[in-house]
Amino acid sequence: MSGEQVTYATAGVDTEAGDKAVELMKDAVRATHGPQVLGGVGGFAGLYDASALLGYRKPLLATSTDGVGTKVAIAQALDLHDTIGFDLVGMVVDDIVVVGAKPLFMTDYIACGRVVPERIAGIVRGIAAACAVAGTALVGGETAEHPGLLGPDEYDVAGAATGVVEADSLLGPERVRAGDVLLALGSSGLHSNGYSLVRKVVSVAGWSLDRHVDELGRTLGEELLEPTRVYASDCLALAERAGVAGLHAYSHVTGGGLASNVARVLPQGLVADIDRGGWTLPPIFSLVQRLGQVPWTDLEGTLNLGVGMVAIVAADAVDGVLAHATELGLPAWELGTVRHTDPTTDVVGAPGFVAGTKGVHGGAVQVSGAYRA
Repeated sequence: MSGEQVTYATAGVDTEAGDKAVELMKDAVRATHGPQVLGGVGGFAGLYDASALLGYRKPLLATSTDGVGTKVAIAQALDLHDTIGFDLVGMVVDDIVVVGAKPLFMTDYIACGRVVPERIAGIVRGIAAACAVAGTALVGGETAEHPGLLGPDEYDVAGAATGVVEADSLLGPERVRAGDVLLALGSSGLHSNGYSLVRKVVSVAGWSLDRHVDELGRTLGEELLEPTRVYASDCLALAERAGVAGLHAYSHVTGGGLASNVARVLPQGLVADIDRGGWTLPPIFSLVQRLGQVPWTDLEGTLNLGVGMVAIVAADAVDGVLAHATELGLPAWELGTVRHTDPTTDVVGAPGFVAGTKGVHGGAVQVSGAYRA
């Protein structure tokens, strides 16, 4: 026996710092609470009054969980932590919106090597701000201190959300038809996918995050930390105005890139044709490709390439949806069309042909052409 007295503090856990972090974040969290949220911050469980669901004919609950991935390494390197919450919320609630569900409430989880109250509060303030944009209540969360497992300035974040959609308003592959049109909703940048690839490219190139890049108009670090666009409220507004007869499905373009995520929301027997010449790549994507000599197949299978969400709409609804997107300040353009599969030309393994992704054996996507210079 060494005779050394061991306490929780000497083991690396500071409960007082955790309490201070809660005090610093409470106002931001409360700002997301409407009358449906019961109780205050700090309870064992978040309570949400679900009485509104009694007004539904057949309410379906939708749920999603996700994290931010290695983008947190950029936030940690720059010591800027109040935007990473937008990445977390966007990754979670915008998966729920894909089926037409309104995200009702969300919880978060932060694991860190050491609780720095101001840093934790900054992360949560960002989560709360993004929840406000999405119209979602932040009803609870957890901060866990893991000394020895994570470095003192390391952390990771995750979250989960629950939403609701009327059964007869459910969006998805069952509504998609040949002749439908794909509309791209522009991303704000890299969002929160593919950062392992991007960080490797930056490392191999030997570029620092404080390097000013003329084609980006700012430093590399500022570009890489650009928050994910949160689509939830805008997508719900587009769907409500167009109706289920006009707006048939959404695809959230996250890990796996554009084609693989669109294929997930198409039924068997249908193919979406996407022409790369339909839009100009934002500079960050061209920069990553050039800087790392990344094969285009890797780039397209990893990053969103400027398209963060895709709406699949009836042909006669295109003009209305695009006009409404403009009203909402959401960049949108025609991306492609849906057709029946041609077994003589649509062959798995052919250049640009994508099918059977994410374990979903549905439709397929054919990407062709070249991006605008």
